[in-house]
Amino acid sequence: MSHSSFSMPRRHLLAGTASALAAAGLASWTNGAAAQSTAAKPLPGYAGWKNPKNVIVHSANTIETRRSAFGTSVITPVDQLYVRNNLPPPDASIVENPDDWEITIEGVKNPRTLTVRELKTLGLETVATVLQCSGNGRGFFPSKPSGTPWTVGAAGCVVWSGVPVRKVIEALGGLVDGVPYMTGTGGEKLPDGVDPKSVVVERSVPVAAAQDALLAWELNGQPIPLAHGGPLRLIVPGYQGVNNIKYIKRLAFTPKESEARIMANSYRMAPPGGKGSPQHASVWEIPVKSWINSPSGEGGPVKAGKVQIHGVAFGGARALRSVEVSVDGGKTWKEARLIGPDLGKYAWRQFVFEAQLPAGEYVLASRAVDVEGNVQPEHRIENDRGYNNNSWADHAVRVQVA
Repeated sequence: MSHSSFSMPRRHLLAGTASALAAAGLASWTNGAAAQSTAAKPLPGYAGWKNPKNVIVHSANTIETRRSAFGTSVITPVDQLYVRNNLPPPDASIVENPDDWEITIEGVKNPRTLTVRELKTLGLETVATVLQCSGNGRGFFPSKPSGTPWTVGAAGCVVWSGVPVRKVIEALGGLVDGVPYMTGTGGEKLPDGVDPKSVVVERSVPVAAAQDALLAWELNGQPIPLAHGGPLRLIVPGYQGVNNIKYIKRLAFTPKESEARIMANSYRMAPPGGKGSPQHASVWEIPVKSWINSPSGEGGPVKAGKVQIHGVAFGGARALRSVEVSVDGGKTWKEARLIGPDLGKYAWRQFVFEAQLPAGEYVLASRAVDVEGNVQPEHRIENDRGYNNNSWADHAVRVQVA
């Protein structure tokens, strides 16, 4: 892994603010890719330092990594990492003196407010994780759910450094009784004249997630930039991105889930046409998933002969065990080879499958299996907002070999 994968100049931190397959969504990938290529939007100021050639700007708060940009290294460079904000980011001044940022810790025996400077004295750990928006793969849903039509690029594998949440709990006397949830609150400025609960970014996860969680101040070896939640972000390994609270200003251990709309109603696995509510499963853990990055069909015909089919695979909340590749749309499968360093259970692995492909049309697919035997499914779970899509059929690619 080259050092450049981790490099980001400090100026970045301070920058301004088959038919069955077609039915399963393969056609939506082709159409979506064409649509994306015709409408180039400029990068928003707070993320103006990103590489425009490697991203798709959907809106000021939604930026996707191009499938062709992932490459063959494990770590995703920050200048092409996706961005998803539920609210506009705070003013860029908050990352000028990151050690001064304050966070209030509640639901412990000795609750208090701590600066990042103080957090740095309590412990240190580094973890590589898949960071993924829960809507990644929404663009493959034929029902076209509302929200950004991500294909594969609302995800990356990055390295975080910070203090383990368990060390903070320990330093503050341990948890109080009866707190089954860990609740994080973001530090975005809320619009005036609205009920704070309707807009605040506040999410609750099972308190067991605190065991591996971090309060992180560093991303890929540099202070976390504003676009990715700096100066301090809650990292909950194995959980979808929305649970990894940016600009975190409050971490509470609570008897109930947050009543904020983003927790109570949004990011719920409601049925198509339904409205999310606490009775529906929350978008928490990342499910086992993989996809092929090359050849992807984006760059025109592939030369006949020996082809290196490669992509990424991850177990989400569990370690990855293996990956299989199909060149015939899922009729037959063969095991791929995992390559590169294993950066831990929460990181993704690169895989490669060498195939001899004569001229013709192929549907390439990958299928991952985690250490508990959970297999990446053929079909997506239909839901109103297009969450948690890990369908291998949806993520398959059609390529021409000539």
